[in-house]
Amino acid sequence: METTLFWLILFTLGWTLIDGSEMERDFMWHLRKIPRLVSERTFHLTSPTFEADAKMVLNQACGIECQKELPAPNLADLEDSLSYETVFENGTRTLTTVKVQGWVPEPHENLTAQGAPVRRKRQVYGTDSRFSILDKRFLTNFPFNTAVKLSTGCSGILISPNHVLTAAHCVHDGNDYIKGSKKLRVGLLKMRNKGSGKKHRSSRRSRREARGGDGREGSRENPKERAKAGRRRKPSARGQRAADGMPSFQWTRVKNTHIPKGWARGGRGDAALDYDYALLELKRAHKKKYMELGISPTIKKLPGGMIHFSGFDHDRADQLVYRFCSVSDESNDLLYQYCDAESGSTGSGVYLRLKDPDKKRWKRKIIAVYSGHQWVDLNGVQKDYNVAVRITPLKYAQICLWMHGDDASCTYG
Repeated sequence: METTLFWLILFTLGWTLIDGSEMERDFMWHLRKIPRLVSERTFHLTSPTFEADAKMVLNQACGIECQKELPAPNLADLEDSLSYETVFENGTRTLTTVKVQGWVPEPHENLTAQGAPVRRKRQVYGTDSRFSILDKRFLTNFPFNTAVKLSTGCSGILISPNHVLTAAHCVHDGNDYIKGSKKLRVGLLKMRNKGSGKKHRSSRRSRREARGGDGREGSRENPKERAKAGRRRKPSARGQRAADGMPSFQWTRVKNTHIPKGWARGGRGDAALDYDYALLELKRAHKKKYMELGISPTIKKLPGGMIHFSGFDHDRADQLVYRFCSVSDESNDLLYQYCDAESGSTGSGVYLRLKDPDKKRWKRKIIAVYSGHQWVDLNGVQKDYNVAVRITPLKYAQICLWMHGDDASCTYG
């Protein structure tokens, strides 16, 4: 236990054991000019049926080599993919087209594959290196407190008092919105004080007795009947968890959901893994510390080549699970890695801890969204990876538009 805690603290707070001068020179947040997305026109669409299965439907992800051979997208194609659907709490839906301003095409880098061996279709590779975060001192503090659970079974990350970033396939399979996403909720872990359940039941009983016994005005309950009822009454599971001081989820409804058209093709083409991200606006703001967005650096700019993310893996029963691993390969929009992860962790925010050059302090930022397990083609060989969608300058601009509207001032990121 002590060894596990030592490594957890080491990689969460320090993460790298390299020369300090090298750290100062290479591993900083380099601010980049962000293009601007402006809403052009908004159309009302028919309400979705919310009948899709809760799974990602892709014919075959374009692999690393495939992406290198693709021509750079033109402005019209990008504007089409970055147009977006919004689904509101009442089930109505709109499509908003956008215009891109100040965009300078970035060259497709010659990103070299590392030649990892073909693996069996698993999300946990070899020895399970995940950490279950059980200590409430970790659960309730940054950065772990930023992880949330979706009622559809995925994870997400808080990026403002009102917004959660997650994977698009957690609410939409590429053709339709999935079952359960119509009344989507977000669960935030909350520690309840010991005895809160007892206090709640006590105050409720006091109010009932003040009204005359069983809650009906003027009623009088026979003492013998009351004793029998007390013997029959058992403490609820929720009350027991609260009394024990265990964590529980505080659920908040989602006001609206934004998904890029590059993912929500609606039967007009394959959903593109590059656009597997979505933004959820909460109906009620939270008071937790949240994670800022950052532009995804290349592998060479990752401290130790490592990434980190926390989510609610299905095989660990509502436990928050943290992991870190090195990135194996990359394309301009995706990170390919073998971080141990099971279903339920998809939608988690992948983050780094780099130095802020202006304020001279270390800061964690979200640089990708964990999408899940995918087979990709590499030099004619089928390989499987766990894949994350990188936050590029254009995606940063789009998420900024979703959060702040056309008056957004996200100039650098």
